[in-house]
Amino acid sequence: MRFRFASRSLSSMKQAPETLAQRGKAATDAAHIAIATVHGMDFLLTWNCVHIANAVIAKAVANTCRQHGFECPFICTPEELF
Repeated sequence: MRFRFASRSLSSMKQAPETLAQRGKAATDAAHIAIATVHGMDFLLTWNCVHIANAVIAKAVANTCRQHGFECPFICTPEELF
């Protein structure tokens, strides 16, 4: 079971940043989301409201995560969580 999850995670990690990043400008931010997603995090806290904690792209991020078979973590700033 663990091996299967690791294999699936690696495959998704290779694809998700490319799908989430807008023309390569947000590749690091997309990788941040992908890492939190494949590791099953419930929350992703960030101060990056440009590419990560952004209500405009939240739906697209969640859809991309679901397309790869994962549940997207709740993405918010620390202030929003508390």
